[in-house]
Amino acid sequence: MERTLWVLGLLVLFALCLWLMYRGWRNRAARQAERIGVLPVVPAELGAQVLEPTTGLYLGSTIAPSWQDRITVGDLGFRATAELTRFERGILLERDGATVIWIPQESITAVRTERGHAGKVMTEDGVLVIRWKLPTGTEIDTGFRGDDKSVYPAWRRLSTADQSGTMTGDDEG
Repeated sequence: MERTLWVLGLLVLFALCLWLMYRGWRNRAARQAERIGVLPVVPAELGAQVLEPTTGLYLGSTIAPSWQDRITVGDLGFRATAELTRFERGILLERDGATVIWIPQESITAVRTERGHAGKVMTEDGVLVIRWKLPTGTEIDTGFRGDDKSVYPAWRRLSTADQSGTMTGDDEG
């Protein structure tokens, strides 16, 4: 009888811990909702594809500059397999079982590699991180672990070219 009470007590404690974690996740989402607002919608015209699609794992988005302050609004906090594609007008992140994330070109402030993101720690330069501004003005980091990490330098170079204005060719003349 004593063993049965211990098992029941531990089950109740486990259920209580799960419920508290769920409440914490929901409360965090409620606190972040105003800062995050509505994400940009995918435009009808994306422009020419600049980089080939890269498959991998979407690690989540965090409020910059903290690599562990995970955003829990909507489905931004859930990891998912994904495909990342660069177009002239921005970056398209298509996630399996979750909404598509569109990052407009004018919102991108940096593309870099990091060792970790959103609680996921990798080897050096194992995570591609895109820093961008939401329409609310909040800066966030979106993390992506590519299946092929050899494409990371092209993503970083393209970001540098975008920021210097050399990609468009408008400065020539």
